[in-house]
Amino acid sequence: MLFYLQIFILTLLLAVGLTFLVLRLAKKFNITDRPDAERKLHQGEVPLLGGLAIFFAFFMVLFFVRDQLLAGNLEIRQWLGFFIGACFLMLGGFLDDKYNLKPVRQFIFPLLAVASVIIGGVQIEKITNPFGGYFYLGSLSAVLIVFWLFGMMYTTKLLDGLDGLVAGLTAIGSLVIFLFTLTTKYYQPDIGLAALILAAACLGFLFFNWHPARVFLGEGGSLFLGYALGVLAVISGAKIAIALLVMGIPMLDLVWTILRRLIAGQNPFKMADRRHLHFRLIGTGLSQRIAVLLFYAVAIIFGLSA
Repeated sequence: MLFYLQIFILTLLLAVGLTFLVLRLAKKFNITDRPDAERKLHQGEVPLLGGLAIFFAFFMVLFFVRDQLLAGNLEIRQWLGFFIGACFLMLGGFLDDKYNLKPVRQFIFPLLAVASVIIGGVQIEKITNPFGGYFYLGSLSAVLIVFWLFGMMYTTKLLDGLDGLVAGLTAIGSLVIFLFTLTTKYYQPDIGLAALILAAACLGFLFFNWHPARVFLGEGGSLFLGYALGVLAVISGAKIAIALLVMGIPMLDLVWTILRRLIAGQNPFKMADRRHLHFRLIGTGLSQRIAVLLFYAVAIIFGLSA
C-alpha cells in the first residue's frame, strides 16, 4: 500500500505540473475555447488541450512502473496498442481544438484508436451468462470492443459540458476498478496500478479544471478519458459492468440524445444542443458545482454497489 500511495502522489504532482505547463502553452498558441450564447457557460477565453497533461502524466508513470505492468497476463503489444490508440486521439484532439475539424474528420481518430487496441491483441474472450456459465465470443470480441469503446468515448465527449465533470467521473471509475482488481477473487495488481495512475492524473488535472475552470480537457482529452476507462474495464477481466454502473447515467443520456436526434431527423453527431442531462440540471437552478457533485455522488453509490 505504501508503493501505491507513492505512485499516486507522484502522478498527482506530475499532472499538476504538466497541466500548468499545457495551460501556458495553449494560451501562447491561442488554442482556447470562446464562450457563446447557447451552450458554453464559461466567461472569457479558456485554454484547451488540458487532456494532454493527463495523457503525459498517465503514460509517463506507466512507463516508470512498466515492470509491474508486464508482471501480469498482459503483453507489451497490448499496452502498446493502448498507447498508440491514445496518441491518435490526442493528435486528432489537437487538430480539432486548433482548426475545428468537420465531424467526419473528427471520427477518423477514434476509429484509429479502437483499431489500435484490437490490433494490439486486446480482446474479450467470454462474458458471464446470468443463468450460469459463460458466453464465448470468438470473432465477436472485436465487434463488442468497437461498440463499447465508441460508447465510452462519445459518452465522455458529450458529457464534457461542466467544469470538472468528466475528469472527476473518470477518477471515480478508475478508483472503483483499482479497488475491484485488488480483491482476492479478481486479483490483478497490474491493472489496478494502471487504474490508480489514471485516477491520480485526473485528480491532478482537477486542481485547474474545478469550477471556475482555468483549463479545459479539449476534444482529445474528453475522448481519451472515455477511451482509457473503457480499455481498463476490458483488460480488467472484461468487467464492463463495473464501468457501466459508474458511467450508467451519462451513458443513458448519450443513448437518449442519439435517439432524440434521430427521431427529429437530425444527425446525432453533427449538432450540439443544451438538452443533455447536465445542462437540464443547470436549468433547474443548480450551480455548476452542485450539479457536478450530484453526478459524482451517483457514480460513487453505483460504484460501491458494484
